[in-house]
Amino acid sequence: MERFGTLSFGHYGPLGGGRELSAADSMLQAVDLAQGMDELGVNGVYFRVHHFARQQAGPMPLLAAIAARTQRIEMGTGVIDMRYENPLHLAEDAAAVDLISGGRLALGVSRGSPETVVRGYEAFGYTGSQDPRGADLARDHFARFLQAIEGEGLAERDASSPFGGGTGLQRIEPHSPGLRSRIWWGAGSRDTAEWAGRAGVNLMSSTLLTEDRGIPFDELQAEQIEAFRAAWREAGHPGEPRVSVSRSIFPITTAEDELYFGGRDESDGVGYIDGFRSTFGKTYADTPERLVEQLQRDAAIRSADTLMLTIPSQLGVAFNLRLIAAFAEHVAPSLGWKPTTA
Repeated sequence: MERFGTLSFGHYGPLGGGRELSAADSMLQAVDLAQGMDELGVNGVYFRVHHFARQQAGPMPLLAAIAARTQRIEMGTGVIDMRYENPLHLAEDAAAVDLISGGRLALGVSRGSPETVVRGYEAFGYTGSQDPRGADLARDHFARFLQAIEGEGLAERDASSPFGGGTGLQRIEPHSPGLRSRIWWGAGSRDTAEWAGRAGVNLMSSTLLTEDRGIPFDELQAEQIEAFRAAWREAGHPGEPRVSVSRSIFPITTAEDELYFGGRDESDGVGYIDGFRSTFGKTYADTPERLVEQLQRDAAIRSADTLMLTIPSQLGVAFNLRLIAAFAEHVAPSLGWKPTTA
């Protein structure tokens, strides 16, 4: 594990006891948290993207704000639902954020997760999918997005234009040359991981896998990662791709931590999602010393280069920074991590 960061769902709404977390609170606290993590030397801050829900939706303004307030930390998504995206607008926005940040954008995209509405992407104007889950729409949008960020010409120049004219095809602007190498596909199955390897993008392995073979989640995930890397090599792509996994990990160092996270069932879950029988990863909550022992046995964490901690962002900036600092100080170094430096 070379890197670690956080994956936030960005929830807002009632907190109980008459308290309310607003959308503004959620976004402003995310910026403050990212700034604190940057100072700790944490490698990345990533956000779930969900539409028609009290969570983060259009992530680019938030990522741009984080870029302006931080120096080193990578920022990104896990994941943007490509069914909802105009691929060329997304390419423009992503390039702008990448340039503002000095090349620190890591954009995770995919078909997306189950929604709170029925075929919500159609309300955004994206119709014509032949798949009940819109997977064909997501793949088509993604292919167009890759063309754009690779700098491919996509529209015929107007020779009579007063703004440059010329002939041939014009690429999308702005263009960020290094962005293509920092695109990830969020995969919840072995097949989609292999597809990502053939496409030459990094792998963001999901918090669940749509299979249940009676073996632990971490072993299933390690097999998925190896299948991805094999597909990457067979496709002839240069270099080594990045791979991330996400986990709920809570170092228990105070009575408050014990109150929130102690006594949890530390076992994988099995259930149905999107009509598939799926395996879900377990939660790790223990003393730092025991966490090190448990995480060193996690086959997928050993195989990945990046670990994303799913954090309880509703509990506020100070609480989460304390959790992250405890992980950085007492757990992460034993897994191979070193803090970022200027």
